[in-house]
Amino acid sequence: LRAGEHPSAACGIGSDAGQADPARGGTGKLLSPERRRRCVHRVRAEFRASERRACRVLGQPRSTQRHHGRVADDEAALTKAIVDLASRYGRYGYRRITALLRCDGWRVNHKRVERIWRREGLKVPQKQPKRGRLWFNDGSCIRLRPRRRNHVWAYDFVMLRTHEGRAVRLLTVIDEYTRECFAIKAARQLRSDDVLECLAELFVQHGVPDHLRSDNGSEFTATAVREWLGRLGVKTLYIEPGSPWENGYNESFNGKLRDELLDREIFYTLWETQVLTEDWRHTYNTIRPHSSLGYRPPVPETTAPWLTTKEVDWINHLRGRNMLRTLS
Repeated sequence: LRAGEHPSAACGIGSDAGQADPARGGTGKLLSPERRRRCVHRVRAEFRASERRACRVLGQPRSTQRHHGRVADDEAALTKAIVDLASRYGRYGYRRITALLRCDGWRVNHKRVERIWRREGLKVPQKQPKRGRLWFNDGSCIRLRPRRRNHVWAYDFVMLRTHEGRAVRLLTVIDEYTRECFAIKAARQLRSDDVLECLAELFVQHGVPDHLRSDNGSEFTATAVREWLGRLGVKTLYIEPGSPWENGYNESFNGKLRDELLDREIFYTLWETQVLTEDWRHTYNTIRPHSSLGYRPPVPETTAPWLTTKEVDWINHLRGRNMLRTLS
């Protein structure tokens, strides 16, 4: 041994320096009562000890050891429903699954769903870190925040490739206040004329917005587009070049689209891309729970009969309060 180095202890039980502990402290504590019960049964079987002595050594109350957990009558059906929803919506966590279960009529809280979620080994991969906000030094934000429906729309392009390697462009249009996706237009090429055609159809269906937010792409800054929007009284909100976070609502939507659909499917044809994206848009608007809306979809197909007036007011309050935030 070198000078000043202490020999390993003969019977070390910790992981400190100088103690013989190659396992580095063992495998951890037994925190849950069920794991303690199994440990007591194993100790009694291997060492032929009494229950009283095994519980005293392991620190397990005998009343807890003798307790038999009661399983609810609907446990199997609820577990099957959770697994089915998790299989169908692979990027949803247990909170969104809880919201979907409640929409289906289940009277269940998120803690029970989380317990079954962990027991079944369900997991959503870690997401990307959140982006920072764009603030001035005085605490104000340069982004115009939506205050009502049709106040601010946002649109942007998303790129993907079909199975043979050919490119497809997706034009996504959303309402920043309601989070509703108005259109996902898929084509091999999308020019300014196609953008005008798509906007004209949406204006007829949903009305003309006050502002339209986008980046500085040539399809959005074309003279024909700006003149046409100007005649309709629509003000354009172009973000700074290289600052996609200024269009945070649409970027967040595009991230969900890519995460839940584009990265999960193999698109063989343009027609298949159009069908699947339209189906996902319908699911996003009518089924997918949105956290900023109190885990309600932007445009549910039917009104939830169990919602009271106070709960509806609270959802509207959450929707208005979320306007003070920037989506990651």
